[in-house]
Amino acid sequence: MNTFFKKIVLALLAWEARAALAKFQPKIVAVTGSVGKSSTKEAIAVVLGAKYRVHKSPKSYNSGFGVPLTILRLPTAWHSPVGWGLTLMKGFLARFQKEYPEILVLETGVDRPGDMDAVLSIIEPQVSVITAIGEIPVHVEFFSGPKELAIEKGKLARGTAAAGLVLLNADDDAVYDMRNEARGKVVTFGFGKGADIRSSQYTLYTKKNDSSIEVPVGIRCKIDYQGSTVPLHIKNALGKQQLYMATAAIGVGGYFGINALSAAEALEEGYRPLAGRLRILEGIKNSVILDDSYNASPTAMHAALDTLRDVPARRRIAALADMLEIGKFTIQAHQAMGELAASFADILVTVGPRAKFIAREAIERGMKRDAIHELSSAGEAGKLLQDILQPGDVVLVKGSQSMRMERAVEEIMAHPELKKDLLVRQEKYWKQ
Repeated sequence: MNTFFKKIVLALLAWEARAALAKFQPKIVAVTGSVGKSSTKEAIAVVLGAKYRVHKSPKSYNSGFGVPLTILRLPTAWHSPVGWGLTLMKGFLARFQKEYPEILVLETGVDRPGDMDAVLSIIEPQVSVITAIGEIPVHVEFFSGPKELAIEKGKLARGTAAAGLVLLNADDDAVYDMRNEARGKVVTFGFGKGADIRSSQYTLYTKKNDSSIEVPVGIRCKIDYQGSTVPLHIKNALGKQQLYMATAAIGVGGYFGINALSAAEALEEGYRPLAGRLRILEGIKNSVILDDSYNASPTAMHAALDTLRDVPARRRIAALADMLEIGKFTIQAHQAMGELAASFADILVTVGPRAKFIAREAIERGMKRDAIHELSSAGEAGKLLQDILQPGDVVLVKGSQSMRMERAVEEIMAHPELKKDLLVRQEKYWKQ
């Protein structure tokens, strides 16, 4: 799609989306951040879906195209001009549908300066959630630095309805600093004692599989909110970062009249990690896969490695690919991952030219050279892991989207026949 045609399509989609919103006037919950947007969106939709008709952004429809397509409840046409023509025709007719969701849960992403302005020209959210920015966020390459990216994402807090709610991550300094300029009531979430919605007593729980090997199956914690404490269990999920999503969802539920206990019960019953977001999968040879292959930023990779470190395992294996879109921070960010992996991993597998800095730093930090494998593709990593995995091993697989690390997961999952349901990027577009 050429630039001129793209601009025309974007303008028409935005106009059609505004027309649909004006007709149906749904409440809007918007989610942004550099880490955890999609999973937070899913958790919010689970909580709100217990009481309301909810429509959420499918997959990661968070761009200038994705937001209006979500509002219009239409799929992308990818690179087909004819397809976009049909989509625009359906978008024009969208305002004439008989039933529309009561609440829209929209994921809003930022790649370049001005992206959030485009989103806010279409929507005014009643509730906004900002998940995390991190010291070196993903998508920072088109900004002068993390501060400028935070300012762009912070426009969502400033663009929230005056009578609305802004939920901010209390543990992320860049996000917490947005509280002074946000419109509406500000509620914070996190692990720190100052958070309005606070997670505590995080524990990982396990069970023995058919071979009597202890494997992780989920997490537990307590949630403190508005003077009450409720238990929360999340199945098939690992990592403290899952609790940021849960606490944000509980806060959104409170705005819409859903108490914390009901929200926690909805999450326990209905929330499961999305494909490629630190999902627990059965691996070959009685191993366990932590599939975090959807994407990678320094903050997210650090959190994933922290999770791998805390999981009981015979051996801990980190299969890490390039982190992209971090510009001038590329070398230092990869080196930081190498330092962390060297502190606990038994085996390190790196994929891609940037990930070599992970391997080199791990060696500098004392990791044995024969425990490190430097490869060029996800397929090669999968074949290597097939050979070296042993019963009781836990392997983390993570990398940026274009590194396609789900291909490595496919090689070592115990049930590859279920890949369409379990792995990310299984659609025809990605296969091509």
